[in-house]
Amino acid sequence: MKKSRVLGLLLVAVLSVGTTTVASAATKAKTLSFTAEVWADNWFALYANGKKVGEDSVPITTERSFNSEVITFTASYPLTLGLVAKDYIANDSGLEYIGSPRQQIGDGGIIAQVRESKSGKFVAATGPKWRTLVIHKAPLNQECVTSSNPTMDCKFEKSAEPKGWSASTFKDTKWPLATVYTEEAVGVKDGYNSIKWNSSAKLIWGSDLKLDNTILMRYIATGK
Repeated sequence: MKKSRVLGLLLVAVLSVGTTTVASAATKAKTLSFTAEVWADNWFALYANGKKVGEDSVPITTERSFNSEVITFTASYPLTLGLVAKDYIANDSGLEYIGSPRQQIGDGGIIAQVRESKSGKFVAATGPKWRTLVIHKAPLNQECVTSSNPTMDCKFEKSAEPKGWSASTFKDTKWPLATVYTEEAVGVKDGYNSIKWNSSAKLIWGSDLKLDNTILMRYIATGK
């Protein structure tokens, strides 16, 4: 092979590598700071593009926990938001206040909104376009609410979180859409009114406000 041809091939290879590097740098997503405001009955964890970025400061083991949280995190568009939402239950029976005169089936509800921290641009809010997957439902036989031994008598359905469910690449098209509830249905209190909610932010849950106890939720914000 002639020397000039060898040099030519090397030059093409170098230019190709340089072009690839420049293209990759140009398409790299810009990282931004976001602020999320969340109120839950009773507990939540927040994910962004597959990474857990915050959770309710009050443990799920706390009865009657109703509080709002403000969480700041960094991420890039498209922004895949994930929520683990839990209603307080004493155990798999799905009941609360077990053994007391107040033994009952509780209910859930969550609302959230996200903005770009610097610009204040509104990015996303919980609503009917969110996807949901119920992974704990109880009691399936509601008459067990009066049982003196609900742990034995109440039936439930429980499943594990799908692997990678909060990641951007996860396919959620088969998940049901969220159900929107009124403030009266959820019974908002303690911290709910401390946040100025955007008009598009809605209280959501699974299709059954009382029996759906643990729910995974997803939404993708494009930033456009």
